[in-house]
Amino acid sequence: MQDKRPTVADLLAMKGRRQLSMLRVETLEEAEAAQKAGIDLLSVPPELLGPAFREAVPTCFTFPGLEYGDFVSAEEYLRAAFKALKAGGDAVWCAASLQIIRRLREEGVPVCGHVGLIPPKNTWTGGFKAVGKTLETALMVWRQVKALEEAGAFSAEIEVVPADVATAISKRTSLFMISMGAGAGCDAQYLFATDVLGTNRGHVPRHSKVYRNLAAEYDRLQQERIAAFSELARDIQSGAYPERRHLVDIPKGELDQFLRALETE
Repeated sequence: MQDKRPTVADLLAMKGRRQLSMLRVETLEEAEAAQKAGIDLLSVPPELLGPAFREAVPTCFTFPGLEYGDFVSAEEYLRAAFKALKAGGDAVWCAASLQIIRRLREEGVPVCGHVGLIPPKNTWTGGFKAVGKTLETALMVWRQVKALEEAGAFSAEIEVVPADVATAISKRTSLFMISMGAGAGCDAQYLFATDVLGTNRGHVPRHSKVYRNLAAEYDRLQQERIAAFSELARDIQSGAYPERRHLVDIPKGELDQFLRALETE
């Protein structure tokens, strides 16, 4: 995006100008790879943040997620948010109530909300499926966005909503809209690194695109681990390990004195 870390104001100024790229990463290696690849935005578990993260990822705008259900009160959310921002986060993802989002905003915490399919609340919309395919549900998503605006969020993830609906909403809101399976009419495209890299061994969502098959490579490496450990076990049993070159010598005179001293102990 640029040679320095963008601010919330920078993101809002870019709304509608071009699509940004966003990844969910779980490890420092994935985060560093995203930085080097030119990914604009990252979603991370809060525990990944810290000096090592920012040394490896100096310019990606980063959203640590305040996982729904891990916190209860506004005070707990505030404490977690301040900790995450202090550790190197730029804004927090939060699917809690509007009251909690409003409280975070009152304290100056930049908040990204969530609309459409909200995984931890999916029971209210019929499970893990698209939201917004009817007039009623499309209007519900629109009203969710307007409520987040009023509560003070600056951004919203819009998940598995019909592209035409998401595009119309994005054009009519001041929020920076992050699409996960909601088409190219929003302000950023968001995927999980596990899907992009092919390490997800479970269900791969329709909106995901797999670019590599690292699962096969990890399987190959695991077989190599097993083979190496098996060879070690056989060598120990046969006496092939350790060899002389693996041992430390003691001068013969010192050894003789040591052995004589043992006799008097």
